[in-house]
Amino acid sequence: MVQRGPCPQVLANGACSDPTCRHEHNVPNCDACQLVFKIPNEYRAHLKSKKHQNKVQGLAEAMSTVLYCAICQIYVQGMASWTSHIRGGKHTTKARIQGLAPTIEPEVPEEVPNHEFCVVCQIHILNRFLARHRDSHRHKMRAQFLTFRSVIEEAEKDKNGVSVKGDFDFGIIDPSATGNGITMRATIARNDPSSRINLVQFQLASSQGKRTYSPFTVSGFGQSQAAVSVPYTSSPSLPFNITMSTRYFGRYEDRLELVFEDVRLRTRFLITRTLLVIVGNKADHELLRPKAPYQPRKRVARQPELQVVEGEPAPTLKSIPYVNTLPKAPISQNLAKILATGSPKEIVERLQTLFLPRVFASETYSKHFKTLLWTEESQMERDLEHYDIHQAKLSRHNQYHYLEVPGLAEKRPSVLVGDTILVQRNGSREGHWFGGFVHFVRKEEVGLRFHSSFVQNPNDRFLVRFKLNRYPVRRQHQALDSAFSQDRVLFPAPEHLHPAAIPRSTSLRVYNGTIASNPRQLQAVTSISRSPAGAVPFVIFGPPGTGKTVTMVESIRQILAMNPRARVLACAPSNSAADLIALRLIDLGADVLFRAYAPSRHKEQVPLELLPFTYRNPDGHFSVPSVFSRMRHFRVIVTTCISSVIVSGIGIPRGHYSHIFVDEAGQATEPEVMVAIKNMADNNTNLVLCGDPKQLGPIIRSTVAQKLGLELSFIERLMKREIYDEVQGYGKSVVKLTKNYRSHNAILKFPNERFYGGDLEPCADPKIANLYTNSTHVVSNGFPIVFYSISGKDDREASSPSFFNIDEVTAVKSIVAKLRSDRRIRITDNDIGVIAPYHAQVLKLRTAFRSFADSVKVGSVEEFQGQERKVIIVSTVRSSREFVEYDLRHTLGFVANPRRFNVAVTRAQSLLVIVGDPSVLSLDPLWRSFLNYVHTGGGWSGPEPTWDTEEPVDEAGGYDVKYRDAAQQDMNAFSRMMEALTLNGVAEEGEGDNVNVDRPWAEVE
Repeated sequence: MVQRGPCPQVLANGACSDPTCRHEHNVPNCDACQLVFKIPNEYRAHLKSKKHQNKVQGLAEAMSTVLYCAICQIYVQGMASWTSHIRGGKHTTKARIQGLAPTIEPEVPEEVPNHEFCVVCQIHILNRFLARHRDSHRHKMRAQFLTFRSVIEEAEKDKNGVSVKGDFDFGIIDPSATGNGITMRATIARNDPSSRINLVQFQLASSQGKRTYSPFTVSGFGQSQAAVSVPYTSSPSLPFNITMSTRYFGRYEDRLELVFEDVRLRTRFLITRTLLVIVGNKADHELLRPKAPYQPRKRVARQPELQVVEGEPAPTLKSIPYVNTLPKAPISQNLAKILATGSPKEIVERLQTLFLPRVFASETYSKHFKTLLWTEESQMERDLEHYDIHQAKLSRHNQYHYLEVPGLAEKRPSVLVGDTILVQRNGSREGHWFGGFVHFVRKEEVGLRFHSSFVQNPNDRFLVRFKLNRYPVRRQHQALDSAFSQDRVLFPAPEHLHPAAIPRSTSLRVYNGTIASNPRQLQAVTSISRSPAGAVPFVIFGPPGTGKTVTMVESIRQILAMNPRARVLACAPSNSAADLIALRLIDLGADVLFRAYAPSRHKEQVPLELLPFTYRNPDGHFSVPSVFSRMRHFRVIVTTCISSVIVSGIGIPRGHYSHIFVDEAGQATEPEVMVAIKNMADNNTNLVLCGDPKQLGPIIRSTVAQKLGLELSFIERLMKREIYDEVQGYGKSVVKLTKNYRSHNAILKFPNERFYGGDLEPCADPKIANLYTNSTHVVSNGFPIVFYSISGKDDREASSPSFFNIDEVTAVKSIVAKLRSDRRIRITDNDIGVIAPYHAQVLKLRTAFRSFADSVKVGSVEEFQGQERKVIIVSTVRSSREFVEYDLRHTLGFVANPRRFNVAVTRAQSLLVIVGDPSVLSLDPLWRSFLNYVHTGGGWSGPEPTWDTEEPVDEAGGYDVKYRDAAQQDMNAFSRMMEALTLNGVAEEGEGDNVNVDRPWAEVE
């Protein structure tokens, strides 16, 4: 600790002679980093450190967006603070006094006290941060780019009596029309007949780069080399041709640089023209272009919900005869306030300090996850604001009011029977709402029932607000509050392992014959079926296509056969995954197997084969048999993780099920999995988790909850523990399946080596795996992976932040059309899957396919997890290369997520096609490695890579920095060329070092 009072040992240079001295020194402290220094040299070194500079730049950026509140007459720093401000009591009170609505739009002031406006970055900067801001890398890059743009604009001007005329934008050209090239005629015109000007050099900017592809060529000057002399003084114009020729989809841009010499003035000058072309489908561009320019959605204060008149609940809410009370589990006001203010980093720090237990253990397990659940719920509530509907219409038929919901078919928002939707008539008093319960959901509309006091006129318009269905969250809180908290389940350690040897599979008679020839599957089934009661959770680690669900189903059959008293509760995060389990067990019969559905599930959403294994009440809603003993009689119950609450909720006692299985466990949050475990497990219950922690985890909306661990699934957390080592724990606690029955070896090879240590063995059916190896759909025979290199343009529209790329839509559409028209290899639409990481691209692709391939499944990576298709096409979408604004984390973070990548490239059985911009994708080390693999394998189609694919990939990354540096060098080179041509004259022929020796000196007076 620094002692009070001046230091008696300070030397003349201001430094202290004693490095252990604790006295105060006359050295300024760093306010930005909140550090105290004793020695000036240390302070000066700190100022130069990268950590300090990043901190200062971050503070400057954070303070840069200054808004003005006209009601309170104060300045507010940033949109986040603005949102908090207009929700505050002081602002609301002042607005009421002034007779104004508190939800005013912020003003952007021209002048701000103690700030200066940076015209380069278009932001206000605090005076004390101004010098640092101007010295920041971002400011310098923006300034340089503005300079470059001005140089380009100057170069594009006609000058010195010379003009370059012609149409240099080829527009949208169909690739079928580009075979022999398309030529545009252009002209160099001399406007001053007395001038003597020559064209001395012409070139394309792309010719100066390395490995740069350009479809343009220039001809008509008699020579195709630069540094030519083409006089045209005898003619007022000089025509020339620009030819565009390429068979590749995408957008191409180049710059034609024409250097002229004024013979009389002995000066040179430059005129440039930008050449543009889009190779694609004009109809697609018309159909799919942005409906409106992208405008980020402004978050404003919402009207409060002071009084809500509840409607008539849907009958489904009473379909299950629950015997226990579901807790409300409301979020505390203190926690809500913390979650509503500050950056994610600040909120994380506050939660760790004030709410989360310091030690994560069985005793603190419930408190830890309940806090994370509330954090996630808070974010989900905020995200629902995006779907508010203004000026909505309601129509009425009998007792129902019908509301059309845009995006309902896409589950954006997701609305279930039993949910509540609030409506407020235009002109109603603030805070007064009617709550309508959802009674049915159709493709684009919902049916609501309101309170009898709700009256609607045909011309009424409403503000519609969607409310989060809290039942799933409350069910998780209920489970977390249960008394079950065994370490052998939640925190298994070596001492919890049973001392018996690993069960051997020599005498096991399997139901599925393929398992008998797969030693690892057989070992997993044996270990699970013969584990003693109360064992540690067993993990079936199943990489893509290795048959993890088959292994789980076989294990269930063996357990039922070996132990007549055994009962199984089998769960999965989604209904589709749970249906798959049930479909593979239907031969057990309806007396043994029961498929439990939530009452909100509609009959049409259930496979016909499973309907005999369900129960519906007289109203037609899914429920449970009225005879309680019958539910206890079923030996296998299959349901989702959340709906597993049904068995505990109707009174089935803890420990009734000897085994609890969770399939696709990596896709569920830990509290989701605990709904079954903490409600139904006892000291003897065995737990089996089946999944792949290398694939996509649960979907978490809150950045804060992600950082605090809610995105880490239960199976992944266990796999990090000592006893789940794949070698040491083999057969005791874990078995990793290694035989891949899905993909061709070339498709499997890269993800196998990248994510699974090369352990996977290709065992796919050759008839399927080799379907396309020697077809016209691949570039290189025997290598069924194709990367279509395309430089497109990613776009956004209206207020949606999701990206789409019309150029890639056209390319994918062409690929699908070619696949479907192949008469040698016959496949159906159901054999083709198209994956896009952005929802907007999914919608554009579906629109494009509507006329000719409506049955081809198009979806996100999440929608394809657990699925497979003979052909998978991946549209990567991103193609933004503005190097000044470039931010790799934001531009590629979603596309380059390793798990997302792993899922996307492991769905294909016979043919994998990737459509993307290599110059963007290659900035990420994972994608660069994959692109190198495809290029080396001969699967590349389109313009060649701009880097050496044989060069080892630097896993540390930094390729975006190199990209920006290269772009900066290009700008500098062009700017220097312009400067040289503008300032310097042209030497006469023969001039050199000695040319002035015989020249007389001018007379000097």
